[in-house]
Amino acid sequence: MAMPLDKLKKYFVIDKLVYHSVDLSLYMASAVIDGEEHYITDNKGQFLKSRNLVELQKLLQTVKAEETVLRHTSPYDEMIGGPEKGTTNALEVPLVDNKLY
Repeated sequence: MAMPLDKLKKYFVIDKLVYHSVDLSLYMASAVIDGEEHYITDNKGQFLKSRNLVELQKLLQTVKAEETVLRHTSPYDEMIGGPEKGTTNALEVPLVDNKLY
């Protein structure tokens, strides 16, 4: 499910802001609101994405979240032909906006 950034900014506080490390130097963002995760889009409906994490943080600086994390999911098991697992191998690291922009 997707949510425009303008609509997301109207929330006082969201549960979790997730920066996804999708590929080498490619990041996307999602927001968890009431237990549902929504990928964030721009006003044209395009997913927010950037090759620079700080640039994405700048776009989302006005979004207030109780928790902010960087999430990375490894395709390693799939790449080596390992069996499908029932759980995810996602790694979530707490992230703070140091306002480097």
